[in-house]
Amino acid sequence: MMLSALMRRASHSRLTHDMRNRACLLAPRCLILLALAFVVTGCATKPPRVGLQVPRKGDEIMVAGQLFHTGAPVVLWTDPGGYDAYRTERRFAPWDVAGYESTKDQVAEIKKNGPSRYGVREQVLTDEELARVRGGGWPLELLQEKVDQFILHYDVCGTSRQCFNILHDHRGLSVQFMLDTDGTIYQTCDAKERAWHATISNPRSVGIEIANIGAYAPGSEHYETLDQWYRVDDTGKLRMVLPTFLAKNSGIRTPNFVPRPIRSERVEGQIHGQTYHQYDLTPQQYDSLIKLTATLCTVLPRITCDYPRGEDGKLLTTNLSKDQWEQTTGVLGHFHVQRNKQDPGPAFQWDRVIGGARKLMSKEALAKNNRLRGKAVAIRTDRGTGARPTTPPVMQPTTNPG
Repeated sequence: MMLSALMRRASHSRLTHDMRNRACLLAPRCLILLALAFVVTGCATKPPRVGLQVPRKGDEIMVAGQLFHTGAPVVLWTDPGGYDAYRTERRFAPWDVAGYESTKDQVAEIKKNGPSRYGVREQVLTDEELARVRGGGWPLELLQEKVDQFILHYDVCGTSRQCFNILHDHRGLSVQFMLDTDGTIYQTCDAKERAWHATISNPRSVGIEIANIGAYAPGSEHYETLDQWYRVDDTGKLRMVLPTFLAKNSGIRTPNFVPRPIRSERVEGQIHGQTYHQYDLTPQQYDSLIKLTATLCTVLPRITCDYPRGEDGKLLTTNLSKDQWEQTTGVLGHFHVQRNKQDPGPAFQWDRVIGGARKLMSKEALAKNNRLRGKAVAIRTDRGTGARPTTPPVMQPTTNPG
């Protein structure tokens, strides 16, 4: 019995030893086989299928050819129903008179500019950078160095459709973004383009026209416009009422949308020391603008997520001096750039937008934003400023709204 047990143990020991030796011999081969399997598997990964459609989520804006999510509804100029600032013909004119030749004698600005409504931002580029942009487009990194202001306008038109009509068809101007009453953001061209919306700030900024009929001084010629555009309806709540000529085709994408200011009372405030009255934006507009602001301040980090402040730390309610303007980066009102402008108006809630945008930005984005605060881009005056007139004139209803 003892001999048998010893023999079994010896046999088991030799078997174990043989298995270990074989395992040692096979180990390199196994590793080679595993490596080959990995390589083969990796090489066998199928490339994207040719012709495969990659759908947008519907919230992206385009910056230097790249798409960035905002979380808000966005319609690009390439989308159905979008507004295309790249097109040279008038968008809303009959086709037989929409072309440049038919338009140039009717619209002085277009005749002076040629058919384009945008430019290259050459005033913030060195000669080498300009050649690079002209020859190969805008790298995102270069655009991030050159854009440091986000200019807010109200459109004095009431809807984004009418805003594009006035800007593009009648004045030969442009803006990168429009914000309709239902919160839809329209992007009319890539943010890399220099749009004509804020005179001296055009080369270093992107802008947005917010659908709102505007602010008016009590007793002024068009003060009654506020009563024409805002009324209390059968529910007892205040709403915007489009004039007949706009209501038939408002362009507002949300079916049966009723625009209601986020505050029901008329807001009074001062700009340039003058008292103005205005009705506030809709909740949907604030929600989308907050998200767009956070996105732009993240993607273009030289746009400081803050507004111009006076010595008391509060909102500066007048235009910047030349020296101040040169050093100011961030989110500005049109009135900060030009003395003859009041937009986005006294009802605009700056802290709601800036505070909301900061909450959406990541810690890393905020840190980078703060590091670049006040590091303004240099403007080349030898190339001019690309300055152009901006906000369209007050468009009075042709009939009483109702």
